[in-house]
Order: sequence, then C-alpha cells, then structure tokens
Amino acid sequence: MKEALYYDKSQDGGVRCRLCPQFCRIKEGAKGFCGVRINQGGSLYTLNYGRVASLALDPVEKKPLYHFHPGGMILSAGTVGCNLSCLFCQNWSISREVQTPTEPMTVEDLIVQARRLDSFGIAYTYNEPFIWYEFVVEAAEAARGAGLKNVLVTNGFVNPEPLAELLPYIDAANIDIKSIRDDFYKKVCSGGAGPVLETIKAMAGRCHVELTNLLIPTLNDSPEDISGLVDWIAANVGPNIPLHFSRYFPCYKMTIPPTPPEKLFEAQAIAEKKLKHVHLGNI
Repeated sequence: MKEALYYDKSQDGGVRCRLCPQFCRIKEGAKGFCGVRINQGGSLYTLNYGRVASLALDPVEKKPLYHFHPGGMILSAGTVGCNLSCLFCQNWSISREVQTPTEPMTVEDLIVQARRLDSFGIAYTYNEPFIWYEFVVEAAEAARGAGLKNVLVTNGFVNPEPLAELLPYIDAANIDIKSIRDDFYKKVCSGGAGPVLETIKAMAGRCHVELTNLLIPTLNDSPEDISGLVDWIAANVGPNIPLHFSRYFPCYKMTIPPTPPEKLFEAQAIAEKKLKHVHLGNI
C-alpha cells in the first residue's frame, strides 16, 4: 500500500478524502466509495498503487481518440476501482469488483513495456484513472521524461486541485460525459454532472480533448438531452472539440434494450448543426 494524496485527518481517527467530489469520510478500517482507498491507523492508503488488472496494446481510436495520433498504437493500462457506480458499466468486473486479481507493475516496467511494443505512449484507461491517482501521477511524469505521450480515458469526476497537479503531464484525454443533467448522474451513476463539466472546461485548451456520450434509450437520448449537451459544448469549449456518440448495450445492472442505430444518427444530425467533428461508435 501507499499513502494516498489529497486527504485530511480528523481527531477521532477518521479521514476525509479530497481526491474526488464524493468527499468520502472514512472511519478506521473502512474504505471509500471507490473501494480502493482505506483508512488504517488514521491515515489514508491506496490499495491499487502499482497493481494492474488490464494491460493491452490498443489502436488509439479505441479510446476513442480519432484526432490524436490517428493510426497509432498505444499501451493501455488499468487497475481496479471507480468513483462512480454506473448501472450500465461495461467494465464493472474491474471498476466495482475491486477484488479482481491484479498483477504488480512498477512505473519503470510500464515504460519498458511501452517501448518494447513500439507504443507512442501510455493510456490510463479501462477503470477510472483518477482512482489510480498516485501511480498515474508518477507514471505520467516518468513517461513524459521518456518521450512518451500520456492519455487519460476518464469520467472527469475529480476535484480541481488533483486535476491541476496531473494536467501538465497529460497530452490527450477522452472524457465520458454521461449526460448534461445532474439528476441522471445522481440516479444512474451515484455522482453529479457539475464536476465533470468543470473538468472538461479545465482540460480543453490545456491538452487534446475528445468527449464521449453513451446514448441510453429513455434515459438520455431525447432530442432535448442531445441539444442541451451540444449547446453546452459549443458554448463552453467551442465547435472544434470532437464528440463521440456511443451505442449502449445491456450490461451490469441495466437491462434496457440496446439503443436503436437510428437514435445515434438522429443525435449526430442534431450535433452537426453546431459541432464540426461528430462520430458514432458501437454500431
């Protein structure tokens, strides 16, 4: 284990994690919402530092990033844990099942692997990379020194201070914006929309950013939902930011039937009125 960053101690032996907007208050021996940060002896420790659950060489388009090193291959690494609990999670076996087996890996191991596989960089992905924060900060700084690019595939649900510390080492990010509506985040993801929108604004212009929106029938696929999302993007980050609409399939705790392809084409038509780069995925 490694002592966590961004937390406060209290006199009663509890701690308050400040990494993400969950702001977990954690008693002695208990874990935070993410499942991988534990209070031991009145100090907060991370359980997933240097632990890898998934490692693969992927096309960068799979992240999805269509406008960053197109055609390139990138070493992709992830661990366990997440600070949201989306009912439709496609990677629930590592994001919510934090007892999934992992393998030890040092920062140096990761860089050696990237070079051996002729990867142009490292993508922190599969689970939520901000929950792997202590490792990702060290790895991103070392990778930058080794001439490698750093990519985040993230839900964007993070506090401004830790984001600001990591951002100078990040070259590109795909941020998953679940919905423009806060009630969707609260009901379906156990989170909130506001911090994600602030993350998007903070990262846009500082690194290459693309956005992904998973369209789920009856929950966030109405013309009003799409227009609201597109209007916010155009007004706050501009028309040049790429937006990916992705097709939903039943997974984890959600049994709603798959998104009809025509819904994605409808969303694309709405978005292309204000955005220049609109892509469809999972169809």
